[in-house]
Amino acid sequence: MDSPSGLMTAGEATSRLCVNRRTLYAYVSRGLIRSVPHPNNPRLCLYVRADVEERVRQKALTRGPAAAAAAALNFGLPIMRTRISSVSGHRLLYRGHDAVALAEGRSLEEVARVLWEVDHDPFAEVRFLPWRENSWARIAKLVEATAPIDRALILLPLLAITSVTFGEMPPVETAVRVLLAIANAAAGRALEPGMALHRALASAWGTPVAGDIIRRALVLAAEHELDPSTFAVRVVASTGAALPTALLAGLAALGGPRLGGQRPPWRAIYGDWLRGAEAGVLDQGSSTRPCAPPGFGHPLYPDGDPRAAALLKHLDMTSTTRRLVTAIEAKTGLRPNILGALWMIERRFKLPKGAALALFAIGRSVGWIAHALEQRDSDAVIRPRAAPIKAQLDQGDAE
Repeated sequence: MDSPSGLMTAGEATSRLCVNRRTLYAYVSRGLIRSVPHPNNPRLCLYVRADVEERVRQKALTRGPAAAAAAALNFGLPIMRTRISSVSGHRLLYRGHDAVALAEGRSLEEVARVLWEVDHDPFAEVRFLPWRENSWARIAKLVEATAPIDRALILLPLLAITSVTFGEMPPVETAVRVLLAIANAAAGRALEPGMALHRALASAWGTPVAGDIIRRALVLAAEHELDPSTFAVRVVASTGAALPTALLAGLAALGGPRLGGQRPPWRAIYGDWLRGAEAGVLDQGSSTRPCAPPGFGHPLYPDGDPRAAALLKHLDMTSTTRRLVTAIEAKTGLRPNILGALWMIERRFKLPKGAALALFAIGRSVGWIAHALEQRDSDAVIRPRAAPIKAQLDQGDAE
């Protein structure tokens, strides 16, 4: 029997905890895991997923530092300290400020000042258009048909061989130039210098009506603690590499298919879901449909990604998309995450192919820069230890 979003059946909970039902009931009696009556069967209970996951994390701590560190690498315990952002309950905080609240009226540039901790407006001092730099325009023309992340990976290194000498600039000025370079590359268009990025993107894509939702999307994509792309940035930054080089690591990680890169067409992802939604026939019981489609669900938000909810609240979805979201939630218990919301924005406003990931990369660049600067100030090199697999050791001994 399926369990609603944010809740687990007894079988699911005991499996996740690796305990028997007697132990599960003991956790409930001690107030460590909350339970609620099953909506369809009063003889059964459901268990709060967040409480179960917290018990899993606590158990990892008791297994010793090695086991705890290994568990931490997969949505586990914190593995490094940062003041930049945190996820607390259902809230995402940027240096203590609620990200959803910031998205109500702030621009990406204003949020950058918060995340970078600068008390002046660095964007007012920089008028930078990379298309004027050396071979940028010529190479950009050659790669204009590639994905946004690939364009950025190809074009950003060009700045290292131009008149732009990053090492001689103040760090914040370098940060602004790198951000603008990634924005121009990912957008695939020349963005108007001096114009707020959300307006420049909406104008370059020929959709000025999308300006406000683009602004909200950029702000909500700006930072999310130690996601894989951000961790990659910090590892490279810890070696003393230049800021553009560190951000190339983030772009490379983000371009992987597990993080959203190389997304197939909308119909290739959702297939029969879309056909059913368009026909007004949604067979939610079909076992051939995916249990966790891309763009839905997030391990840190069992009750739904607040960033996606904040975006979709302001998006006039088509009836097909609305039915699609409803059907997937009914079937899987999963709600859209921020990437799913960005794909819906791209679809609704008919933005260029790949615009969703472009928005994510541009916004997240602000967070990457904050982490690179924080890591640089720590003077510590990130160098985890390896835990050899026993079978490999045995093989090595035999040889």
